[in-house]
Amino acid sequence: MIDLFAYLLMIIALLFMAFGVIGLFRFKDFYSRILISSKIETVGFLTAMIAFTILSGISFAAMKILLITLLVMITNPLATHAIARSAFLSGYTIDQETGP
Repeated sequence: MIDLFAYLLMIIALLFMAFGVIGLFRFKDFYSRILISSKIETVGFLTAMIAFTILSGISFAAMKILLITLLVMITNPLATHAIARSAFLSGYTIDQETGP
């Protein structure tokens, strides 16, 4: 039963990532796309890692997965923020993509 729940979480993660990729192509400006890519990576990755942890049970591998998950949960929003902030500080605006 617990394996079934883990597989269900993996399917949810894959669906979330697939909808996120569709969102990447749907949005036209840089800032919307970077927001969507951050959401895909954070939530999709988190859901997949929870599924992998459930499948591996209580073990040393589960501790490694949790540590990697924690590391990604800390670094991913920071990296996304740094990219968006550097684009903003360099003067990149949405109007540059659509033209005057």
